[in-house]
Amino acid sequence: MGVSLNPSTILSGQGLDVSTVVQQIISSQSGQLSVWQGQQTTLATQEGLLEGMENNLTSLQTAVAALADPAGALTAQAANSSNTAVLTATAQSTAINGTHQIVVNSLATTGTLYTDPIAAGAGTSFLASGQTSGDIKLQVGGTGGTTHDIAITQGSNDTLDTLASYINAQSTANNWGVTASVVSDTTGSRLALFSQNSGSAGALSVTANTNTTLNFDTPVGGTNASLTIDGVPFSSSSNTVTGAIQGVTLSLASQLPGTSVQLTVGPDTNQITGAINNFISAYNNVVSTINTQYVVDPTGSVPAPPLLGDPSLSAVQSSMLNDAAYAISGNNGYVNLASLGINMNDDGTLTLGSNAQGQTFAQVVASDPAAVLNFFQNASGTGFANSFNTDLNNLTDPTSGPLNVDLAQDQAEGQDLTTTINNFQTQLTNEQTALTQQYDSVNASLQQYPLLLQEITETLGSLGAGTSSSGSTVPGGPTLTSGL
Repeated sequence: MGVSLNPSTILSGQGLDVSTVVQQIISSQSGQLSVWQGQQTTLATQEGLLEGMENNLTSLQTAVAALADPAGALTAQAANSSNTAVLTATAQSTAINGTHQIVVNSLATTGTLYTDPIAAGAGTSFLASGQTSGDIKLQVGGTGGTTHDIAITQGSNDTLDTLASYINAQSTANNWGVTASVVSDTTGSRLALFSQNSGSAGALSVTANTNTTLNFDTPVGGTNASLTIDGVPFSSSSNTVTGAIQGVTLSLASQLPGTSVQLTVGPDTNQITGAINNFISAYNNVVSTINTQYVVDPTGSVPAPPLLGDPSLSAVQSSMLNDAAYAISGNNGYVNLASLGINMNDDGTLTLGSNAQGQTFAQVVASDPAAVLNFFQNASGTGFANSFNTDLNNLTDPTSGPLNVDLAQDQAEGQDLTTTINNFQTQLTNEQTALTQQYDSVNASLQQYPLLLQEITETLGSLGAGTSSSGSTVPGGPTLTSGL
């Protein structure tokens, strides 16, 4: 593009618009800068897409790794009670499938021991008349349990309040497993002792009571839970029962003697289905994102996708389609995703539906959990999830993964472009400075032009004023005549 100048303006004394002239020259040289900046924008767009796809691929890897985990959701077991008001249960992966009949005859209880009320109140001494000391022996754990000797001293622990404090302090320091408190009502105040452990280990009793007016009521509680499992009797010091059924923990809620509660142990369909749904969602995110880079407007009015024809994208797409088509032999007919009720759509995404026999995935799990587990993972590491997880480890490798390689190349090109653009802009800035100085000098001369022209005119005019139209004689010279 040429530089446009107006001669009449230049010669009028206004000179040049230096800024405009220099900008025109610089603009004519900076066309390549726009090309580079466009390339930079394209690379940034591609980098964003590649990073997003890599994140989706990493999420898929996490979901597939969960399916390949021998202690993961696919091995989860559940224990379902027919009467949750009586008992509930949880199951570990080591639990064995089966059905059990359980009768809860009684619950484990904590021991409780009260005194008769003292009408005078909790701050009155309970030592017998004329006595300055006494003794109480508290047994914890029933017959054969530990006996704690509580020496009563006047002015120290001879009231209900001070005795309760004393017992709590001793229990904390020496692990008696007892909590003491004072309860009051209209009849007076009582000492209340509660065991901190349930079952027979928490049974409480007073074996000796010397020189006090305290009267301890009959102890209550401190008994083990009693239940039968498939006709076999069990006793438990806690209402949380472990070890009675392999891999299962029972939580007893209430007793119901003579009535059987059915407990069914089997695969945790909710956890297993949830893990499969997570896999399908992560898989579909990757496939759908890749698909957007293959949508081309036939009219050409919409620009082509930034990663159209990218070989790394094709490599990821091909690998995932191959993994989704994975199949094994035998396995009771559950040999591929479709046989489990996981179907592939026309666009390559997956849907949790039903298989050719009309079974949903949950029904397949319920009918043959071992086959489902064997399809996804096995001891030899050749299951669907095992194989897919290996491929995903390769695809997401930070050094050799195709998307990461592509991303690294784009980032390197972007950095090179940034360097080139910065250098070119520095060059243009330097040139702009030099041109501005040069044209400022020219402009200064042009602005002096009218004054110079005026001086020349005035000089010529003054020369003309020394002549005569009729002629004159210059002494010693020729005769001048008007010839101007």
